[in-house]
Amino acid sequence: MKALATLARLFVDDLDRALPALRELTGQDVRTRFSYGEVEVASIGGFLLVAGSEQALAPFRQVQSTVLVDDLDGLHALVTAHGGEVLDGPREVPTGRNATVRHPGGVVLEYVEHTA
Repeated sequence: MKALATLARLFVDDLDRALPALRELTGQDVRTRFSYGEVEVASIGGFLLVAGSEQALAPFRQVQSTVLVDDLDGLHALVTAHGGEVLDGPREVPTGRNATVRHPGGVVLEYVEHTA
């Protein structure tokens, strides 16, 4: 498993209001945008925006960042060898597969393997 990129998570109430400034800041267009349960998700530049009500965002706020990886298959062995734990997944999501991990020290990261 190799990390390809890390996306900073931004929690917003409305994607359509948040995206124009980030388009100008990054000089890029939205790469992905989709609904996931009660939230909307979009990626642009080095950011992953998660939009929704405070109630809908609550379960997502525990995750500090999203790490894009080439393959999730080695995640469990890597994390447990270093004293962490897989909290959820791997499971299918609109962009491929993801898993949520708590690393030693308490940081919680989402790992995502994109599929074409």
